[in-house]
Amino acid sequence: MAEIVNKTALIVGSGPGISASVARALAGQGYRLALAARNPDKLRDLAAETGAATFEVDASSPAAVSQLFKDAQDAIGLPEVVLYNAAGRLRGPLEALDPETVRRVLEVSAYGGFLVAQQAAKRLVPLARGAILLTGATASVKGFANSAAFAIGKFGLRGLAQSAARELAPKGVHVAHFVIDGAVRSAERPDPATAPDSTLDPDAIAQTYLAVLAQPRSAWTWEVELRPYVEVF
Repeated sequence: MAEIVNKTALIVGSGPGISASVARALAGQGYRLALAARNPDKLRDLAAETGAATFEVDASSPAAVSQLFKDAQDAIGLPEVVLYNAAGRLRGPLEALDPETVRRVLEVSAYGGFLVAQQAAKRLVPLARGAILLTGATASVKGFANSAAFAIGKFGLRGLAQSAARELAPKGVHVAHFVIDGAVRSAERPDPATAPDSTLDPDAIAQTYLAVLAQPRSAWTWEVELRPYVEVF
């Protein structure tokens, strides 16, 4: 496995859903957590539940991401598991998209992932251990109509993951990308009564994140796809 000596984790792009479920799962394994979001106020309940430290961050700012890692290390120790879960979404016909808004979406979805992965690599490569986890989507591998900006960002994040995995795995750092191929269940978006288990349970998703962290290094995966059993792909 990607040896995790101190059981410390930083989740960037924290909120309800996948990141919250992963945070709870890691806390259940005894991890000390740092949670970062553009609006850390929304993390208050999760932080109280998991004992996490919380931080405000603009993931598209190199200076802010660098400072985040310094602050997180002061709070919990050097993060040996780093999860990037932030994404920018924008829908609309290609000819009508606002270029500045598209730029911002790409900064969050892909550039922010690069900044976080870079800061993590700087700290983990000298240790020859740890893991960098990146959350993707259906759009990581399939560009839908009226979703160009999201597809560009998620394709870019997947490319980062593939390149980083090839570069860092031989140095002892496990890089993994998770294609979340389907809608994620939430209180606001429950399964229809007529179609149980037709969305992804975030707690079930978190089990796979932890399973990947536990993989022996002789059989690491750089990517895993997750979808409900009824999802067409």
